[in-house]
Amino acid sequence: MKWWKQALLCLLILGVAAVVWYRFFPGAAEMAAEWGIGEAPAATAPAAGARRGGPRATGSPVVMAPVESATINDRLSAIGTGSALRTVALRPFASGQIVEIAVEPDSQVAAGEVIARLDSEGEVIAVDRAKLALDDARARLARIEALRSSNTATAVQKTDAELEVRNAELALREARLALERRAITAPIAGHVGILPVSVGDYVTSSDDIAVIADRSQILVDFWVPERYARAVVPGAPLTAESIARPDETYRGTVRAVDNQVDPESRTLRVQGRIDNPADTLRSGMAFRVRMAFPGERYPAVDPLAVQWGREGAYVWAVRDGVARRVPVTIIQRNADSVLVEGALAAGEQVVIEGVHAVREGVPVARGEEPARS
Repeated sequence: MKWWKQALLCLLILGVAAVVWYRFFPGAAEMAAEWGIGEAPAATAPAAGARRGGPRATGSPVVMAPVESATINDRLSAIGTGSALRTVALRPFASGQIVEIAVEPDSQVAAGEVIARLDSEGEVIAVDRAKLALDDARARLARIEALRSSNTATAVQKTDAELEVRNAELALREARLALERRAITAPIAGHVGILPVSVGDYVTSSDDIAVIADRSQILVDFWVPERYARAVVPGAPLTAESIARPDETYRGTVRAVDNQVDPESRTLRVQGRIDNPADTLRSGMAFRVRMAFPGERYPAVDPLAVQWGREGAYVWAVRDGVARRVPVTIIQRNADSVLVEGALAAGEQVVIEGVHAVREGVPVARGEEPARS
């Protein structure tokens, strides 16, 4: 087909589409009039008996629906993971053979309680040697002081003897510290997990001896959409339900909020804290967290009420029986309503059917609402 025939065919298709749009698309005539194409259709003549000279009503009755009020962002539900308030993995300060395990798995221990002991014969010998060195340094200092009184010893010799005593004292403290560290103690109070070692095992400073968890409280980490960033603050109340125990509800508060939003998921990490007085909760459990907020209230209209023009979305509000065009901004679309931002009041009537016959400032008549399935 030649190019000029193709051009004519395209123009013909565009013309037909324009006519169909102008005849059947709601508000097309008004939009065309705004663009300077044609004229806006005039309202039909008033019904018999209408006051002559007053505004004319639309040609066909319209169906209206009231504006309702809806609240969004007033509640939050998320799935989180629990962990103990504090968890410590115990490791020895030095290498050695385990000669004693003083606790049983899943037992409660206090802070400072001995969990296990390593062989300490070498450390005991080091403490005895340090004691002998300290005694010798002190005896030498006593002799120097006696000689100093008769000017037989110099001040420099006395200073050296005093320094030797202090070094011997430090050496004894160091030896005693090494001996104390052969006993592995609990840094916090809590429950001991299953022990991964036994008596006779040789361990190093990189080996875990035990894990102690303070589960008097449970921390729940969960993620919330970024739109809740301003609403979720430390100290805010929350409720948590264990997925494994859905019949139990625990109350708590927000412990901490992360300082940045994850750019990939657009979510914010939040950490809640709940009490565990009966010790029924464990680390790693899944929780359903719920929070309530004041939320934001917006007018809610029927989806059929929202129309589109050159300047954006709008609805036809009926005020004192007269149609008024109200620009709106769509906030959220739901299955049965659209939340908008605009000069609309709850209970106000908006046109949902027959919008093609509605004009600014023209009275409208209510028609019968069609039955909806």
